[in-house]
Amino acid sequence: MEKIIALAFTAFIAENIILSQFLGICPFLGVSKKRSNALGMGFAVLFVMLISSMVTWVLYKYVLEVLEIEYMRTIVFIIVIASLVQMVETFIKKVSPPLYKALGIYLPLITTNCAVLGVAILNISKGHSFVEMVVYTTFIGLGFIFVMYIFSMIREKLDNAPVPKAFQGIPIALIVAAILAIIFSRFGGIF
Repeated sequence: MEKIIALAFTAFIAENIILSQFLGICPFLGVSKKRSNALGMGFAVLFVMLISSMVTWVLYKYVLEVLEIEYMRTIVFIIVIASLVQMVETFIKKVSPPLYKALGIYLPLITTNCAVLGVAILNISKGHSFVEMVVYTTFIGLGFIFVMYIFSMIREKLDNAPVPKAFQGIPIALIVAAILAIIFSRFGGIF
């Protein structure tokens, strides 16, 4: 049980997918201007990340390894992720048209979100069991949502702050992201 708790904390904070592994930066910068959009994207990424990690883990362990074609993992993982993103995009379009419109191009870009593919590959590379993979992926996704939400709150405040013209928009966002990354990196030494 201690191992699972340590794995969850490590995935959420110490190995935060955005701030320590620098994966998923595109939606992080693109959809973090409003809290509602950040949460919508965060939960969509979590869902795709979790389901794709489960499917790819099973495919890797019970198909690719058995057939000794592990070298096909990247292409198989990308196909699984692309299929899941299409399902999520269709679902969000039907259930929440405003969220679908707000997420815009970033929703289909979950397919190319390196965080989703990165987590699927990390689970295999780290040799996680199925339970460890589910815990690791869930907390990586929750860490993604947490950072997206915090960052969106900061960006909403920055819109009303007296930021010099040269730093407005993406430059100040990158500075804030760097500060958050430095803060989160301090947790890496704990584990």
